[in-house]
Amino acid sequence: RESLSSQHRQSLIARRIQSLHCVAQTRIDFAPQTFQQMAGLVAMYDTRTWYYLHISHDESRGRVLRLSMMADGGYGEALADIPLGDAPVHLRAVLDHQLLAFFYSIDQEKWTQVGGNLDATRLADEYGSGWHFTGSFFALACQDLSGQRRPADFDYFDYRELDSQKEAPATR
Repeated sequence: RESLSSQHRQSLIARRIQSLHCVAQTRIDFAPQTFQQMAGLVAMYDTRTWYYLHISHDESRGRVLRLSMMADGGYGEALADIPLGDAPVHLRAVLDHQLLAFFYSIDQEKWTQVGGNLDATRLADEYGSGWHFTGSFFALACQDLSGQRRPADFDYFDYRELDSQKEAPATR
């Protein structure tokens, strides 16, 4: 379907964020053939404001993991661009009050942070211009802007609130 900025035909499944201390996680198997194909895990407010950790294709490096963002309608190209092999990848987003961090893992034991700590306050009603009332979401998304309708396989989508006294967000 269309990009995360489209107000028409998106292909995503979203879950409202209900805590300022939570984690969302998935496992994705996706084999893009062009840079126009991408799929992954999104932290979003609306079509104008989001962070997107996704698998895509680079002409010289093949399959890559990218972190991109949209801030009140201003697109930010890759905040991270990591070459990947062909194996399925686990993706994780951790929200810790005003900070958001993304991670990936091949084996679900060793997690690597992607893009550093991000400003989660952008996912709030008060950020940006225009009307805001939707609230924040974690979502699984898949786009194929080439029109080939390339599918992505997600094994699961897990959302859970963390106990801020017991669980360190950087390791969960």
